[in-house]
Amino acid sequence: MTVYFIGAGPGAADLITVRGQRLIEAAPVCLYAGAFVPTELLELCPSDARVIDTANLNLDQILAELVAAHEQGKDVARLHSGDPSVFSAMAEQMRRLDDAGVPYEVVPGVPAFAAAAATLKREFTVPGVGQTVVLTRTSARSTPMPEGEDLTSLGRSRSTMVVHLAVQRIDEVVAELVPNYGEDCPVAVVAWASRENEVVLRGTLADIAAQVHAAGVRSAAVIVVGKVLTASGFLDSHLYSTARCRT
Repeated sequence: MTVYFIGAGPGAADLITVRGQRLIEAAPVCLYAGAFVPTELLELCPSDARVIDTANLNLDQILAELVAAHEQGKDVARLHSGDPSVFSAMAEQMRRLDDAGVPYEVVPGVPAFAAAAATLKREFTVPGVGQTVVLTRTSARSTPMPEGEDLTSLGRSRSTMVVHLAVQRIDEVVAELVPNYGEDCPVAVVAWASRENEVVLRGTLADIAAQVHAAGVRSAAVIVVGKVLTASGFLDSHLYSTARCRT
């Protein structure tokens, strides 16, 4: 048997890979990350599948389910929101599966920041404006951030920044970013990207916090900061330039 860590996408049920869908349809056991995984995907599970919401389970309980499935010779579809390579808590599960001798594979998914970019109709790497994207989060009650990975330090390059799991601390986020980016820096907040209840807020570091409070956005959001959000008149990329594409 195999545990398949599957990126379930940012919210819309059809934003999942063909491979991920096929694995869900065949797996006799499915563990999913609560409300962050669309119910439509759970409907793909076999009618007799064991389907488990892990939202209120601790790591030991989750691993007990995975090991039990292994002992029964059953494949597991382990659904994580977005892409499991970022902020999914997959690493500690894989570490314990290694210790238990349970095989696993990873199936990528559409991450939240990509869904946000699609909603905003923006490329996050614009020629001459921004060619680096920083994916990060903040720390409150969660695991502390490593030294040097605070927003002030990361913001010194003024790269495009996508801040996850931080919209509840929007005032603190703004305060840490303003010294490097300036109050007039463009910002967008996208909550529940790709879903029917998606919320999109656009502004600057000067006014985005007030917008977030007024809209009541409290979870499932990414904060995007950078000049790429309003860039215009930028140079065409070399990729399709006449200098490169000579006939």
